[in-house]
Amino acid sequence: MRMTFISSALTVSVFSVSLVAAGDWPAFRGPNGDGTTDEAGLPIEWGEEKNIKWVVPLPAPANSSPIVSNGRVFVTLAEERGQKRHLLCFSRTDGQMRWVKTVPYGKVAETHQTNPYCGSTPAADGERVVVWHGSAGMYCYDFDGEVVWSRQLGEFKHIWGYGSSPILYEDKVIQLCGPGERTKLVAIRLTDGETLWETLEPGSTDSEEGRYKSTWSTPVVVTVDGQAQLLVAMPTRVAAYDPETGELLWYVEGLSNDRSDVSYTSPMVSGDLGVMLGGFGGPAMGFRLEGSGDMTEANQLWRQAPTSPRNPQRIGSGIIIGEHVFQANADGAGSFECFDLKTGESRWKHERTQDGPHWGSMVYADGRLYVTGQKGVTTVIAPNPDEFEVLAENDLGERTHSTPAMSDGEIFLRTYERLYCVAKE
Repeated sequence: MRMTFISSALTVSVFSVSLVAAGDWPAFRGPNGDGTTDEAGLPIEWGEEKNIKWVVPLPAPANSSPIVSNGRVFVTLAEERGQKRHLLCFSRTDGQMRWVKTVPYGKVAETHQTNPYCGSTPAADGERVVVWHGSAGMYCYDFDGEVVWSRQLGEFKHIWGYGSSPILYEDKVIQLCGPGERTKLVAIRLTDGETLWETLEPGSTDSEEGRYKSTWSTPVVVTVDGQAQLLVAMPTRVAAYDPETGELLWYVEGLSNDRSDVSYTSPMVSGDLGVMLGGFGGPAMGFRLEGSGDMTEANQLWRQAPTSPRNPQRIGSGIIIGEHVFQANADGAGSFECFDLKTGESRWKHERTQDGPHWGSMVYADGRLYVTGQKGVTTVIAPNPDEFEVLAENDLGERTHSTPAMSDGEIFLRTYERLYCVAKE
C-alpha cells in the first residue's frame, strides 16, 4: 500500500553512530560544482551488512541527488504525480528526519517515467537551502525549515520534465530555467529573493518535426585569467556569461546535429580548456575558455560528430584528471570511456552490463572515481588513462539516477527507495 509522506513516519535503521564534525557537499556535484573534492579516508566497499552507518526509507523516487550542509542532509521528492513537491531535511549524524516542506502544484505536469518529478538538486550555504521545483517555483528556507522567500520563475514544459539544479555564487542563486519556450538564466539575491539579472536563451519544446531542442544542464562557475565565468550548456552551444551581470561573454557552437539539440551534462573544465558532451547521441567537443562573441572557429579544439553507430547517450557528467577525460555513459551497457582532453582521441572504452546506464555523475575523491549506475551499483575505478581498472563494485540492488555526495569521510547515496550514509565501521 502506497503511503502519503506527510502522514507517514520514517523509521531509521542505525548500524553504527558516531559524532563527527560535518564537512559540506553543498550542491549538485559538490563544493566546486565539478564532482571533485579533497575528501580522504572514504570507504571503497560497502553492502547491506558492511560500512552502512544508517539508512532511511523514502516514500517516492526522484532523480535529484543528496547534499550535505552544516550537519544536515537534504533531498527532494514528489508525490501525487508531482502535485506535492517536497524538500526533506535529515540529521547527518543518525538519519533522523528534522523536517519536510511541501509545495503544492495544482496540476499534473508532463515528465518521463525515467525522470520523476523533483529532478533538481537543492543547494545550501550552511544557513539557507534553496530548491527549484520547476514550474512550482523556487523556495529558500532557513535550516529550521522556515520560508525565507519564494519566487515563481515561469512555466517550463517538456515531455522529459526538468532537471537543472541551482548553484550558489557569492550572494546569488543562479538557475538555468528550462526546458521550455522561455529558457533563461536567472540570478536571484540569496538573502531576499530579488532578481539581480535575467538573460534569455532561445529555446523550444518539441518541434512539429519531432526535433528536440532543450537543456537540462547545471551551470558551473570557473575563473580564467582572473575573470569569473558562468559556463552554461545551452541546446546548441556552450556559452560563458558574466556572473555579476548576466552579460554574454563568448560562445562556441557545436552541440547541434541532425537528430536533436540536447544538453544534459555540465561542462567540464581544466584550466582554460573545457569539454562538453551532447545528449541523445549528440556530438562532444573540446574548446578554449576565452574571447568575445562567437568563438566557434577560434576556440573549438575538436568535435566528435555523431557517427553510425551514434555516440553513446551521455546524461551524467564526467571528470577531467590531468590530460584525460573520464566518462560513464548512459547507453544500455553503461559503458565507461577515457579520451584525450586536447584532441578528443579515445584512450580506451569498456562496455559494461552489470551497472546498467549511468545517469549519475562521476565523483573524484581520495584518488578514485566513483559512479553509480541505474541498477544501484557504485563502481569505483582508478583514474588510469591506459586501461579500465576496477577497484570495487558495490551493489545496493535499488534503482537510482543520482550522484553520490562525499562529506567528512562519509558517502551519501540516494536510491529510488532509500537514503544511505556509508562510512567505515
